[in-house]
Amino acid sequence: MIERIDTSQRMSQVVINADTVYLAGQVALGAPGASVADQTKDVLKRIDNLLSQAGTDKTKLLSATIWLTDINDFDEMNSVWDAWVSPGNAPARACVESALAAPQFNVEIGIIAAK
Repeated sequence: MIERIDTSQRMSQVVINADTVYLAGQVALGAPGASVADQTKDVLKRIDNLLSQAGTDKTKLLSATIWLTDINDFDEMNSVWDAWVSPGNAPARACVESALAAPQFNVEIGIIAAK
């Protein structure tokens, strides 16, 4: 059985299949236009909330994909990421430079986690 959380016609914020949780890419809705560090903090807070709704948490991360509008912000984003990720539970991860759908966002993070 597939479970969907916060679903619209276009997408779901969370999809759960068996014991795997898939999060849509998250942007800093609470910090648009803020610094990359502040946007990353906001995104990770959103991720924590969605994982909780799905019955899991950041200790069960499997994979993360991070999109930055400017790869020169890599260190700034990582300073927040490294403080957030659960020690000993770092996921497989990719980080790339990419244009995002809205110009006020500089960071987007997608997560796959175990339940």
